[in-house]
Amino acid sequence: MIAALLVMAAIAVILGAILGFAAVMFRVEENPLVEKIDAILPQTQCGQCGYPGCKPYATAIAAGEAEVNLCPPGGEEGVAKLSELLGVEPVALAVEPRPKAVAVIIEDQCIGCTLCIQACPVDAIIGATKQMHTVIAEQCTGCELCVPPCPVDCIDMVPIPETLRTWKWKPPQAPAPARPPMGKPSEIDA
Repeated sequence: MIAALLVMAAIAVILGAILGFAAVMFRVEENPLVEKIDAILPQTQCGQCGYPGCKPYATAIAAGEAEVNLCPPGGEEGVAKLSELLGVEPVALAVEPRPKAVAVIIEDQCIGCTLCIQACPVDAIIGATKQMHTVIAEQCTGCELCVPPCPVDCIDMVPIPETLRTWKWKPPQAPAPARPPMGKPSEIDA
């Protein structure tokens, strides 16, 4: 019995050493800029930017293949943070920002097909096959990816009203450029 335990321990140590060596030898260095960009993105994985998730979008931005203004959930605030990080001039969001909304399932019309559950990138929809589904409003990002797959159109996007709980302070706008003084040239020079 002791011999078997010693053999198993020796095998575990040898395999651990091999895995440790492989981890060091085959480690892939990631661009630290990608990590910083990814940290700014909202992590909704909604695909509205044209990429399958936030990490591929961050990689494309770092490689110079994508603009910083393609993320609707990040909004103008996200564009401003990305522009500041990359040292580029802030630009307007590529799509018109929509009001924040949350998905609401009309439960008496839901047939329990689970297509919306499969489409939700943040697992904000709960339910079971052939059972009623519902949305966890606090987790819903409003990406609208659950709406197209619904075969009975029982999902509505309801705008979130601005209350004290949902209100966010708007970032300050850049000051307007100073205008030259009005008046006659002789008055200005004096």
